[in-house]
Amino acid sequence: MFAILAAIAIMFGLSLARVPVVFALVIGAVSGGLLAGLGLQGTLDAFNNGLGGGAKIALAYGILGAFALALARSGLPDLLAYKLIRTLTGSSNTKVQNRVKYLIYFTVALAAVFSQNLIPVHIAFIPVLIPPLLSVFNHLNLDRRAVVCLLTFGLVATYMFVPVGFGAIFLNDILAHNINTFGAPYGFAIQNEDIPAAMFIPVFGMFIGLLFALFVSYRKPRHYQDVQIERTQSISSELNANTTAPTLQAPQIAKFTLWMAVFAIIATLAVQLYSDSMILAGLVGVAILSCAGIFKWKEADDVIITGMRMMALIGFIMIAAQGFASVIEATNQVPALVEASVEWIGNSKALAAFLMLLIGLLITLGIGSSFSTVPILAIIYVPLCLQFGFSPAATIAIIGTAAALGDAGSPASDSTLGPTSGLNMDGQHDHMKDSVVPTFIHFNIPLIIFGWIAAMVL
Repeated sequence: MFAILAAIAIMFGLSLARVPVVFALVIGAVSGGLLAGLGLQGTLDAFNNGLGGGAKIALAYGILGAFALALARSGLPDLLAYKLIRTLTGSSNTKVQNRVKYLIYFTVALAAVFSQNLIPVHIAFIPVLIPPLLSVFNHLNLDRRAVVCLLTFGLVATYMFVPVGFGAIFLNDILAHNINTFGAPYGFAIQNEDIPAAMFIPVFGMFIGLLFALFVSYRKPRHYQDVQIERTQSISSELNANTTAPTLQAPQIAKFTLWMAVFAIIATLAVQLYSDSMILAGLVGVAILSCAGIFKWKEADDVIITGMRMMALIGFIMIAAQGFASVIEATNQVPALVEASVEWIGNSKALAAFLMLLIGLLITLGIGSSFSTVPILAIIYVPLCLQFGFSPAATIAIIGTAAALGDAGSPASDSTLGPTSGLNMDGQHDHMKDSVVPTFIHFNIPLIIFGWIAAMVL
């Protein structure tokens, strides 16, 4: 039991100390294995045996990265951003501006949601869409912390609930796979189709937190200076002090290119739904964009490698997390930890659910990735949930929520780093104060409350 706790504590501490997460996972796993008496070779063998469990997920992420970059080459994201900016900045009427603000809220949230499934580009859309809108935000005195909450909600809540795109990876390939893997020795298994219903209550809690952020916490105007920023995209926008109508230069995209990009998106979505494989779906999307001449054949290698490199770190973290979980399993101390936990907690399911959610929050805050946290939690939480008599739906809700908890408020998470990268282009948005703290308050607190409710009622 001590070896498991020490391994998790070492991994968590190193992650908080900003040691690269992959190194923290490896060092934590080796430390746990040595303390459990596995020996160096035994620990490494156990770690290596577990690496294969993350290979499929890492490959899916890499191929989606290639598809995202290839899609960006088509100019479609630029065109969508241009259309949005022109729509949002068409009037200087004061009454209309309030309507424009809520239209901004809706479209930003919609873009974040679609980035996880319909157009699976993850956070790659943020540097395209957000910087050209900063001058509009400034004119409307829009609190950028509200925009952070919108973006983070769209990025996190979507993969927690919708089993398409990145949601298919998180819910089916990671959450269901790990619960079934570590539940097999106990005769416990879940079905993929049961997961969205189990995750509804926690996601609803995030939605309540979002509404509170928009209409209570960040409802009042917040003033920013108009700072000229260097445009990194093909869209140019100039906003004069006395008008809300910027001069926009539309991206020049051939109709054939546009239609082929749309076709690639539809085909990718259809293949993913039919085959339940993001790897095959991403390959089909890249192939269509390549055959359509979106990028030259001689550039294909660079486009694909660069796109895969975008997601490489996340993939390596997922692979290392599976190795870490394999070492924890090899220590054979999980049953002892479960028994000790039951003895300490007693028969209180309510306290057990709360502590599991709280521990998940701490671990994910350190790692910065809910996708990588699931294997670490599942190996301990599955037998613990069974011991306390939680239903399969409650087990899904506890593990899924515990993994996602820190993602919305971790300084190292893509869900907070992505919004900061777009909103801080003019140097007026602090990562910790304006991204991490708002998302932690408005999403992690509701997730703990509603995740606990889900564990109690499901």
